[in-house]
Amino acid sequence: MLIRTFLLALLVFFHNLLTTGSAAEVRIAVASNFTSTLNKIAKQFERESRHTTLISSGSSGKFYAQIKHGAPFDVFLSADATRPQLLEDEGLAVPGSRFTYAVGRLTLWSPNPHMLNDDGPMVLLNSRFDHLAIANPKTAPYGTAAKHVLEQLGLWNHLKGRMVQGENIGQTFQFVFSHNAQLGFVALAQVLDPKINGAGSRWNVPEHLHEPLAQQAVLLTIGQHNAAAMAFFDFVKDPTAQAIIERFGYGLE
Repeated sequence: MLIRTFLLALLVFFHNLLTTGSAAEVRIAVASNFTSTLNKIAKQFERESRHTTLISSGSSGKFYAQIKHGAPFDVFLSADATRPQLLEDEGLAVPGSRFTYAVGRLTLWSPNPHMLNDDGPMVLLNSRFDHLAIANPKTAPYGTAAKHVLEQLGLWNHLKGRMVQGENIGQTFQFVFSHNAQLGFVALAQVLDPKINGAGSRWNVPEHLHEPLAQQAVLLTIGQHNAAAMAFFDFVKDPTAQAIIERFGYGLE
């Protein structure tokens, strides 16, 4: 009995030793709109895999430029499909690894619970506000989508003088959250984040007013031999991660 107990303890010891020894770190570049969702996914991934995650958030356009200049990321979760495709074409991402991990939703949001309901276009037309926040259309896919919406509504030129631009959708959300802008085009996921929990008022933008916000992930060539990076990349496709993604207001392809 003592020998059996000793052997079992020895087996557990070596299992833990091997598991700890094989633990690694994955460096993830993520679009700002997906940061809170990714934090939830990453915690679950770390619990299940014993790997660790190092997360950097920002605009997809800036990450694309950084990766082209050698930034040491293993995985890129973009807010669009264009940049991951370019990285794959340019030999900086593993061919065939690219996939749509979430479909984003754009919403016009205000912390003021009485400002917006289903009358977003009318509120924008009346211009009874000082500032409207949008993300930079040149670098942030949600900013590009917001510009398309305003152009479709014939309001882009009408509202140009009232716009404040965030470098990314995270900064754009902060402009509105801090009341430096009375309303702004942000990701629905940011408003549904447990910290906000849908507070304020919003107009969910009809999807026909802009191109689909298909958000794609790609495994970068730097990470192709990183066990943690490959494990994380697979985990994002797992039903556990997908349930978290849907809970934050995203669609799945």
